[in-house]
Amino acid sequence: MQGYSRVRYIFTHSLEAFFVAVSSISVSMKILGIVLALTVTLGMGITLQVRTVMTETLIAELDNRGHSVASDLAARSAELLRNGNMVALTQLLMETIHNHPDAHYAFVIDGNGQVVAHTYPDHVPPDILALAPSGVLREEYHQHYDTYEGQIHDFAHPIRPGVAGVVRLGLGESRLLAIVDNTTRRMLLTTLYVAVAGILAASLLTLILTRPILDLVTTTNQVRQGDLTARAPHWTDDEIGELADAFNQLIGELEISQHIVAEKEAARSHLLSQLIEAQEDERKRIARDLHDDVGQALTSALVGIKMLEQTEGCTAAQPQIEQLRAVINESLTRVRLLSRQLRPSALDDLGLAAALERYISEYTSRYPAITVDLHCAVTQRLPATVETSLYRIIQEAMTNAARHSNASTVSVLVTQRDGHVQAIIEDNGMGFDVDSVRRAGSSVGLHSMVERSELLGGTLDIESGAEGTTVYVEVPV
Repeated sequence: MQGYSRVRYIFTHSLEAFFVAVSSISVSMKILGIVLALTVTLGMGITLQVRTVMTETLIAELDNRGHSVASDLAARSAELLRNGNMVALTQLLMETIHNHPDAHYAFVIDGNGQVVAHTYPDHVPPDILALAPSGVLREEYHQHYDTYEGQIHDFAHPIRPGVAGVVRLGLGESRLLAIVDNTTRRMLLTTLYVAVAGILAASLLTLILTRPILDLVTTTNQVRQGDLTARAPHWTDDEIGELADAFNQLIGELEISQHIVAEKEAARSHLLSQLIEAQEDERKRIARDLHDDVGQALTSALVGIKMLEQTEGCTAAQPQIEQLRAVINESLTRVRLLSRQLRPSALDDLGLAAALERYISEYTSRYPAITVDLHCAVTQRLPATVETSLYRIIQEAMTNAARHSNASTVSVLVTQRDGHVQAIIEDNGMGFDVDSVRRAGSSVGLHSMVERSELLGGTLDIESGAEGTTVYVEVPV
């Protein structure tokens, strides 16, 4: 049972391997192979069948002719043998051999078993004489044997009436088999011609069938590369032509859908850009109001407190005045910090590098447990949109590292080369599952980082693991 299972496994595995090998062959080669296999199989089958039928028919005809010739010789030899005219009898045998190209020998044996006439140059070979069975003088017989010239059919016919003797005749198959071989060669040559013609016809058929398919594949590759103007040629009106028309219609609908999506995406990007721009303008306005209005109000309060200290009779309230001054000073500091966070003035006045240095200084003051390493190789001013977006992306990444990753070190690297600005923000905190967070859509800051980079035509990648999180940002300048 185990051996049967193994044989079945091997057979199944071999069959699968065969189908895999066949499936990897091109359609043109499959068609050529089928045509060639059918032509060769049909030609070889017909050739073999015709050869078999011809051989059987010619051998049967040879046997019939042998019996007829031996009978005729026996009838014509009776009188000559009765008269003892051996010369004429020998001449009769020689004429028979001459008139029948398949005849190899002929001889006459008298009633005493002696050869009285033959067609051999010297004498009848003993092995041929030994072929005669007992009772040959009374019965007609036929047998065949092999020689170096091929098979010989030996016929014997008694000489009757009134004369004891027998005529022996030998007919060979070599001429008939030569005819069969020649016919077989002609049929094989015809099969070869038919196979060549079949290959040429199959090649033409393959070209007709596969040309539209190859054009369809080419068009598919062009569409896959984004060329929606490509169309598959309509070669024929058959099923392949209908497939090409359906594919072209699909491309047309896809092109229309792509235009619609592109328009919607352009509108979304424009709206998002305006929204971010409005957000930055609002940040700038709020920062200016905080700095000018609230800051000035708090400064005026400090001036009023100082004047109040100089007023006589306020000695008893001095502790409360100092406490109030401390509260106002702290509030003023927070207002100024909030104003810089909303819209750092250094970003507008000095550029990205100075704004990052100012932000990191405030960042380390707020998160003293985190060490920040900044390397900014940008030595010239960038477009305002690029500077603002990179600043907000770096700010968001560092804020996430402080709030969620429990990191102790944050590294920021900003470089500019080949018309691109690249920023890398890396921390050593505990990472997170980037894919699940993106699918959940719960991180507004992460989504904002991606949108800011895409609006500039850049890319943003995030790699996170047990050893920390790294944010890669690259935008064109």
